[in-house]
Amino acid sequence: MSTSENKVVPKRKIRPARKQVAVDQIDKTEQVQTGKEYNIWYNKWAGGDREDSYGNKTHSQSRCVILRDAGYTRADANGTKYCCLFFARGCCPLGHECKYLHRLPLPTHQIPDTSLDCFAREKHADYRDDMGGVGSFGRQNRTLYVGRMTEAGSKEDTEEMVRRHFSEWGDIARINILYNRGVAFVSYSNEAQAQFAKEAMSNQSLDGDEILNIRWATEDPNPVQKIAEKRRIENQGKVAIAGQIDGNMVEAVQAIGALEEGREEDYYPIALEDGQGEEDGRPSKKLRLENGLATNGSGDNSAINAESGNTTKKGGILGGEALDNLLYFAELAKKQAAEVKRAAQPAAPKVGMGLLGGYGSESEED
Repeated sequence: MSTSENKVVPKRKIRPARKQVAVDQIDKTEQVQTGKEYNIWYNKWAGGDREDSYGNKTHSQSRCVILRDAGYTRADANGTKYCCLFFARGCCPLGHECKYLHRLPLPTHQIPDTSLDCFAREKHADYRDDMGGVGSFGRQNRTLYVGRMTEAGSKEDTEEMVRRHFSEWGDIARINILYNRGVAFVSYSNEAQAQFAKEAMSNQSLDGDEILNIRWATEDPNPVQKIAEKRRIENQGKVAIAGQIDGNMVEAVQAIGALEEGREEDYYPIALEDGQGEEDGRPSKKLRLENGLATNGSGDNSAINAESGNTTKKGGILGGEALDNLLYFAELAKKQAAEVKRAAQPAAPKVGMGLLGGYGSESEED
């Protein structure tokens, strides 16, 4: 026995989610009133400050660390698909008792409701003027605007720093650095990961002591990127639709279409020999009609009672009622084809009318 066969691969233990902070650890100081009224859309006081002044920003008191904090919660048992907002910000005091997921959205993570983000917050019809907030359900945005960051030497070093910090929240598709301006654009492969990263990195720092300004990025004006994004969304939609389609229903629709177009031989061919059409390891899905039997080429058949029009299903791809409908369309198509063929043929000469041609005539020539 080889060494590789003796090697035992240890199973990864699923651990409970860690309580990131104590209940009274986070200082919940109220925002100082700087205006006359509080604007819930921009989450600030209106009439006193100017465009969410950066001077009012304070560094976040906590930060999420996935390798240390992630684990199972009550959401894993309840089937909840949404992540914990406070976990992303690093300040959830509930741990494994939380009703939301304490882990990153997977690349294949599908939000049940597209009008909500990965934290179950409602999206809006349009973005805010400052591109903050939850975002819009009218556009799939995977790119974050990262502002007021402290650059690290060269452009390459800055890109490496940004990638190191933001790759913790998901798969990064592209990074664009505006060097000497303290601005970067980070595009993720999945929108849910971008939503998680936006909350996880807001008011955080990279390698310095800056306070990052994280916003949603506006649409890329590059026409090449527009085409690529459109193609990506189309491919993603095709994959999602293909995963929801029943193969039997597709075959039934194709069969009805072929019968309506007079191509019934495509779905009712000559009887296949045993094993024919099974090169890919699957039984042939084409039905055959032979001596009142319909079979799918694998031995299963359905008895057809032509006189009563009833089908007793013993097996096969389509149900008895669906097969009855297909047979009806097949016979109807055959009758219509026969009528068209008969109408197109020239009239046959009348035979045996010579004796009756002059009946009642007085002419001797008749």
